[in-house]
Amino acid sequence: MNRPFHGRTRTAAAVVAAVALGVLAGCSSSSSTTSASTATSAPASSSAASSPSSSSSASTVSTSSCGTKPGVAATGTPINIGAINTKQPGTDFSDIENMAGAYFACVNANGGINGHPIKFFPETEQTNPSQIAALAKQLVTTDHVVGMMGNSSIIECSVDAAYWKSVGIDVLGAGIDPECYSTPNTASVNMGPRYSSDGAVQYVLAQGANKIAFDQSNVPGTAYIAAGPNAVAKAKGVSIQDFTENVPITSANAIATKLVTAAGPSGAVVLNFTPPEALLILQAAQKLNLEDRVKYWACSTPCNTDFLATSLGPKWNGKLFVNAELTPLDGNTSATAQLFDAILKQYGSDVSGGVGSFSEMGFTIAEIGTHALESITGPYTIASVSAALEGVSNYNTGMLCQGYTYGSYSEHIPNNMDYTVTPDNGKFVEASTGGGCTLISASDPQIAAYRAIAGTAPMAS
Repeated sequence: MNRPFHGRTRTAAAVVAAVALGVLAGCSSSSSTTSASTATSAPASSSAASSPSSSSSASTVSTSSCGTKPGVAATGTPINIGAINTKQPGTDFSDIENMAGAYFACVNANGGINGHPIKFFPETEQTNPSQIAALAKQLVTTDHVVGMMGNSSIIECSVDAAYWKSVGIDVLGAGIDPECYSTPNTASVNMGPRYSSDGAVQYVLAQGANKIAFDQSNVPGTAYIAAGPNAVAKAKGVSIQDFTENVPITSANAIATKLVTAAGPSGAVVLNFTPPEALLILQAAQKLNLEDRVKYWACSTPCNTDFLATSLGPKWNGKLFVNAELTPLDGNTSATAQLFDAILKQYGSDVSGGVGSFSEMGFTIAEIGTHALESITGPYTIASVSAALEGVSNYNTGMLCQGYTYGSYSEHIPNNMDYTVTPDNGKFVEASTGGGCTLISASDPQIAAYRAIAGTAPMAS
């Protein structure tokens, strides 16, 4: 179906809508659970409902926009869809699948997919390869899913890439590890930590930083992630020093001091952490009066959450620059932003981080997935769902700078143009200088390789 927000216009300097999100990492470990749902969920809890609004009070788009039959619950044979997310101390991506589930619940309450409800099976894992592999097989052989929409995990793509290919499932997710971007059966709505860190480094270099101190969580894949920012800095002739930290962070003061010393007064500190961990470092820098000892502070996408902007306070206005893979939502009155806000409030009780990049990713995954499912005529099978995803071409989500194309490529980096945002009194807004939609540098060889086979997607219009 054609939703009203697909025709939203943008300019190269500033896209007409903006998005920010974040998930509170550092939650306690939980065992995986199969929590399939087809019914519309209860209204959001007060904490979720009171999260920073992404739309004006005069909202004109309601949750009835989710489907083709407003107010009519889908009652046909369910379409089983799965997702696997990391949820462990220091790293929690579950807001992605939770927001996707909220979107699907909204679709189900408004006609479903040609009358069929989506039955969603969200799973969580703790970076255990055997656990992850078992969950994938459980979803296919026991839960009989015909598609995977909402995956976001530190290592799931690497663990399951061969399995998804063997059973013919195309995954639509928010990637982390290399296989999320370098294999034929997975495509992401986000850039992941490597390309998002590319964007953060690219931004501070454009503003004149002459040295980079790049720090990230000490989790699997750090060398792969760091390779991108290093290539971008090297292309500009700027030195970069890499660091890793165990999470949860216990020595924020020492880390902040180390990074400021490494960057120097004309350099930049670039962080790649989930919001609570990045916040510890930034607050330590402020406590030690180090925030002005470097020229710039920057961060990859997870920092793009009102939780972090509010916690930092106004002293960081215009001082921290965050790569935003999706449209900034604060102050945004577009139809997309209004629908996001409405779904979050009515169905997003499980979205603990509220408005932020992770919830935006879940929304966007579910939107694209719904669009693909609606194109299917005939039975909903693994083959038909995968073919529908591969058929998504130049789709305007209202959330991404570029039209989204899945395609039948050997690798997938469909989101490679984005924004830079900065705190503004508890919100994140587009940076006034160079913050508009900007292509990620092809100095990263992975970006160059993808564009060689898929081209450069046009800006969404």
